[in-house]
Amino acid sequence: MRLWSLNALLLLVVGTGFVAVLLPNAIWKVQALHLDPHYVPQLLFGFMGLLVLYNIYALEQRRALRSTREELLRQFLRTEAAEKRSLIDPLTDVFNRRYFDEILSKEVSRADRTDSNLSFLFIDMDNFKSVNERFGHLVGDRLLNDVAQVLTATFRKSDAIVRYGGDEFVVLLPDTNETQAERAYERLLLKVGSWNREHSVLGYQLSLSCGLSTYKKGANVLELLEAADKSMYVHKARLESIRA
Repeated sequence: MRLWSLNALLLLVVGTGFVAVLLPNAIWKVQALHLDPHYVPQLLFGFMGLLVLYNIYALEQRRALRSTREELLRQFLRTEAAEKRSLIDPLTDVFNRRYFDEILSKEVSRADRTDSNLSFLFIDMDNFKSVNERFGHLVGDRLLNDVAQVLTATFRKSDAIVRYGGDEFVVLLPDTNETQAERAYERLLLKVGSWNREHSVLGYQLSLSCGLSTYKKGANVLELLEAADKSMYVHKARLESIRA
């Protein structure tokens, strides 16, 4: 606005100068333009000085504007990075519970709008408490990170992998029906088997319990999540009884 105002002022001053020169000739109906030679240098130097001052001011304003724009961009990037960090679990580098709460309603709305499938996998590490007790929390943290990497390697980039809490993970699978979700879980078991062959934690065998639920239009999402969570614990109890 300042630059536009300055432009208008410059045009006004220049226009006034021309009017001041031409108006007497128009009033007196002089055919030839007559300028007093004593005023020509002053007019030229004044006009040139005005242009110089205008350009200095305009350059300074552009520099200030560029600096402000760069600072705003830096602040935006810092804010965006901070917001992204607030949605990521710092230990496992997958999404956290806050992200899941934010994206859940969006994915449900999208599934309703496009009449597409949406499935959830609740995944829990078996005997994780014993890992912390036998080997310490550092080994437990490393194991949690390994599980997150196994999940990331198993599922699609479009799937949301969330550390739901403790040793419990949730995978949100858009455009996935129950059969496809079961196949994804089978792929996960194969990845877990590969991990067990490649890693040895003093005889510890990684094992995951899983509960599955699939959203259908109009269903209560919270009830579905609770059903998947219960299914996971039923699966865990079955595995523990088999081991016993």
